[in-house]
Amino acid sequence: MMNIGQAAAASGVSAKMIRHYEGLGLIRPGARSAAGYRLYAERDLHALRFIRQARVLGFSLEQIRTLLSLWQDQERSSADVKRLAASHMAELDERIASLQAMRAALAALVGSCAGDQRPDCPILAGLAEPGRCPEHVPGPD
Repeated sequence: MMNIGQAAAASGVSAKMIRHYEGLGLIRPGARSAAGYRLYAERDLHALRFIRQARVLGFSLEQIRTLLSLWQDQERSSADVKRLAASHMAELDERIASLQAMRAALAALVGSCAGDQRPDCPILAGLAEPGRCPEHVPGPD
């Protein structure tokens, strides 16, 4: 058993995030020592590393909850896991396409700006009047 600081160091997840994941029910609450300190077992470290890797891949906390459930279910179907991962990959593809469109619009604005001492600026004009942007990109709202 190890305390929260040791668990944080061993898992790569900060103590603050360990407490947060406990609060969300993603990991079981740590056992308590006689002095009241949280204690974690190797099983907890595996779950924390799993969560950390899922976060690195951009899964949402709700997706991670589902993945943890599937990971712990020895009767699971790999098709369920693949379906969730493929759905997440499609979401990432949409975000990438949106970011590429934003970049293209910004690149057009930057390319239209002389960047000299004159006060007129096509970048500011494009931001103030979206219809003037070379390529209109829908915003996040």
